[in-house]
Order: sequence, then C-alpha cells, then structure tokens
Amino acid sequence: MSQFNDLYGGGGGGYIGGSPYGGTGSPGGFGRKSETSHSLRPLTIHQLLNATQAHPDADWMLDDTEIGQVTIVAYIASVQTQATNSQYILDDGSGRIEARCWIDSSVEDNSEKLGIVEGANVRVLGSLKMFGNKKYINATNIRPVKSAEEIYFHILEAMTVTLIWEKGPPPRPGQNLQEVVPKGSQPTTSAYAAQSQQVAQDQFAHLAPLHRGIVTFMKSQPPNDAGVHVSAIARAVGGDAVSISNALDTLLDEGLVYSTIDESHFHLAL
Repeated sequence: MSQFNDLYGGGGGGYIGGSPYGGTGSPGGFGRKSETSHSLRPLTIHQLLNATQAHPDADWMLDDTEIGQVTIVAYIASVQTQATNSQYILDDGSGRIEARCWIDSSVEDNSEKLGIVEGANVRVLGSLKMFGNKKYINATNIRPVKSAEEIYFHILEAMTVTLIWEKGPPPRPGQNLQEVVPKGSQPTTSAYAAQSQQVAQDQFAHLAPLHRGIVTFMKSQPPNDAGVHVSAIARAVGGDAVSISNALDTLLDEGLVYSTIDESHFHLAL
C-alpha cells in the first residue's frame, strides 16, 4: 500500500459515508463539481475558515487558488449523532469547524469501534460546504490518526503546499533559484524551457520546448499519487488549451506520462 493510501485513508481503514447533497437540487448548489473536484489539498482549519466563494455556486478559493477536496488532521472536541448523520466539532489548534458524515442506513455504524470518538485525533477527507452562513466539511472519510508523526507530517505538508502555491516549487539539485517561477509571475513556455538548457545532461533534450517544459514542471512537483492536474500544467508552462492538450497527447503516445485518477490528471512515467 502506498504512502498516499496509508496517510489519506485508503484501504478501508476509515469511516465512510455519503451525502444526500450529492444531487443537483441540493442547498446552495452543493451538487456542482468543478475541474478541481478530484484534487486533494492538505489544509489547516484556519485556512478553511479563510476560504471564500464569489457566489454560492462558485468554487472555493484560498489565496486566489481553487481548492477541491481537502484533508485536515484534528482532534474531535464533540460528537453529535443523529438519524441521518454524525456531526463532529474538530479542532486543530488553528480553529474549529464542523464535519458532517452522512450515515448509510444499510451499513452498520462502527465509528466507536474504530476509535472515532470524542477526544480522538482523526484525519478527515471531504469538501468544504456552506449552509446557513456556516462553513462545514462534508466528510467522505474519517479515520483515527495512526501516530503522532502523522500530525506533524500534516502540518508540514500543509505549509509546504501553501508555500509552493505562493512562491513556486523549490529548486532541485543544480537548479538556480532564478529558474523557479513564483506564483503570479505569468510564466511562459520559455521560462520553463530555460530550466532544460543543459541539453547534454537533460534526458528530455530531444523534446520540443513545450513538451520539455511540461515534463520539467511535472518533475518539480512534490510526490502525489493523483498526479498533476492539467490546469496546473497550463498555468505553469503557458500556452493555449489546444497546445497543452496536443503536447500531453504526444507525451502519452511516447510513454513519458500517463493519466491517473481521471483524464485531467497526469503522472510522469519515471
């Protein structure tokens, strides 16, 4: 089992429920899914509380960046179980937020047996919602934290991901700081192609500049089983949607990248 599954609840170790707000007629347009709905970002509760929406049907934004699925690590301050859902008040030291896990009547509720009780530290996966001017997490998976190290790992990971979105990825060994493109600088193909000018040492030197820029950017991203979303690639290397799509098709044909959880996420075949 991969580290991703171990940390984020894969493999059946969690408490899973479905939301009745999955349909199109849900309050506040909860059924709408954006292109980032399959992405997963580690956050603190403070960051979730600072997220904003332009309107009820809009995607959630944090520091001008869309957020889709989220994961937090926190302790359960209180639990309230109702006929249709369990409500957890979560606290991670940066703030408090409610998480709702909807109960499947056909499945026995074994959350207490799993240790999902008041005072326990848990990892929660889900999406941020708003109902009655109150933010909450629509939880799809809740499981107990496996060790103290996971708490520290989550804090560091949330900080790292936030800094990467703000300042760009850290330089790799042998890469100059000037070659790392910070957020908001409107990078172009040439900016990332400049990272591959040492042709003799670059195993992708035979690729066209746009293709090489895509591969270089993907190599600079932190490990993620879900891969890199095409929107992140487009923002990093520039170019129009058709050019990016054609370049990815070429890289797929050459066996250099492959799609992961859907046709919009790609991983290097290295």
